[in-house]
Amino acid sequence: MPGVFTSVLMIEKALTSADVEFVSTLHGDEPVAFHVLLQPRGEQADRLLRAIDDVALGELEEATHEGDTPEGKDAAALGRQALEVSLTALRAAGSEAEGRLVEDHPLDALRTLVDEAGADEVIVLTDPHYVEEFFHRDWASRARHKVGVPVLKLFSHSKA
Repeated sequence: MPGVFTSVLMIEKALTSADVEFVSTLHGDEPVAFHVLLQPRGEQADRLLRAIDDVALGELEEATHEGDTPEGKDAAALGRQALEVSLTALRAAGSEAEGRLVEDHPLDALRTLVDEAGADEVIVLTDPHYVEEFFHRDWASRARHKVGVPVLKLFSHSKA
């Protein structure tokens, strides 16, 4: 689309109002079309890393409740709901928005979507994941080696 900046937005939970305002104003008054990829962090393999991140942030109470994170079908249902909430909020802010839920191989899905959408950039908007970032295993670090467009890493606002 000529005149419209195209961003692939990779998220792991519903966008807060602050997140929407932040990403929708990154390019000033230029119209932006968002292609949202949401992969909920509900996998067993991520649980230990999330707990370590919580402890690193001093959130011991949160770390003791990591087992409460939905898994499997529950995570997928919550993911679809979070995606719909996010798309609705982006559209309400005046942006074009479409999206999909990703369950497997998020970086492959990201590369495919960047190509399909003719994206100008990728925005990875997540909570801080200190362990993964330290070892450059976070999505943004890994995506830089997979996609041929700039990758911007932003931290989400935890409160709506």
